[in-house]
Amino acid sequence: MTTESTKRDTVLVVVQLSGGNDFLNTVIPYSNPFYKDFRNTVGIADSDVLKIDDDYGFHPSMPEIGDMYKSGDVAIIAGVGYPEPDRSHFRSMDIWHTAEPSAVIAEGWLGRSIRELDPQKQNVCTGVSFGQGLPRAMYLSGTPAISVAHLEGYGLLTSLSGNKQRKAVNAFTRMYVPEEFEEASVVMNHIGQTGIDALTGADMLKVAPERYTSNVEYADDALGQSLRGIAQVHLADIGSRIFYAQQGGYDVHGAQIATHKGLLKDASRAISDFFDDLKSHDQGEEVIMLVFSEFGRRIRDNGNGTDHGSGGGAFLIGDSVNGGMYAEYPSLAPEDHISGDMQFNNDFRSIYSTILEGWFGIAPEQIVNGNFERFQGLLAGAA
Repeated sequence: MTTESTKRDTVLVVVQLSGGNDFLNTVIPYSNPFYKDFRNTVGIADSDVLKIDDDYGFHPSMPEIGDMYKSGDVAIIAGVGYPEPDRSHFRSMDIWHTAEPSAVIAEGWLGRSIRELDPQKQNVCTGVSFGQGLPRAMYLSGTPAISVAHLEGYGLLTSLSGNKQRKAVNAFTRMYVPEEFEEASVVMNHIGQTGIDALTGADMLKVAPERYTSNVEYADDALGQSLRGIAQVHLADIGSRIFYAQQGGYDVHGAQIATHKGLLKDASRAISDFFDDLKSHDQGEEVIMLVFSEFGRRIRDNGNGTDHGSGGGAFLIGDSVNGGMYAEYPSLAPEDHISGDMQFNNDFRSIYSTILEGWFGIAPEQIVNGNFERFQGLLAGAA
């Protein structure tokens, strides 16, 4: 247990399962007769389910997550969504990213969180995303956040002299902002600052691979390598508080059995490897992970897969999470469906609020655009 004198800052890792993860086949209500009725072709047989109790179990490709659940480190939050569900990938993901279902806004909820955690902008690496481009969730004009594709090659520009760095930033700015643009000066200043922040971040992040040693062998898939990069940066102790990673491919309209199996297998191993890595360095207690997807899938399969639905679910994972099944699993009874989908029982902003208040010690209302119920007892290591 970390003592008070050596306690580190709390850290959040967000993992986005892009495409709409089929929660019904991730945490499976295997004893429910309606599950068998509606999942004629893509349903998981009782004998294959990794059972956690008499009613529910994990997909058979998730043994590592199953073991973490048995150890009390995985919280299942079922029936997550928002009012008037939208089945568009882009709009639903926007809603999750901005915490605003009723209007289109630019500010991301994690961008606002970064601003609260580092109001003086003293650390451009307070928020770091691994993958292609900065997720909308981390965007907030004037608040720095770093996007990294490959950590080992990210710091190449820092070898340039100061004058050459400035020329590179100026060229980058001119490339993206035509001179005739009406607000060119404002946008150029913003992009120029983004370039400077990226160079500063690169200079900070380049030490991470140099300081990192581990006995954990991550798989070569994209999520595994992103989480390895996050472990490297976290263990380098440069003050990052929020990390982001993504795994795509969950839009399983067809060939779901094989596709979903492979995705969940990669995700389960990558997440387990990440926490094993942290624990081997005695740094597991200060990190929690939120795993979410923009929506669930329809209750009835389409013969070869599942279509866009609602009423999905999320996971909160870590040593400081009080594991278990939180919230009521949505009813599969036909009279309770919402246009063929599961109803949502819990607004996703309740999860955000619980994390912000209980983990970071931040008042969540301005970040999530309202006051939402917290999940009591979910976090053991409250801020």
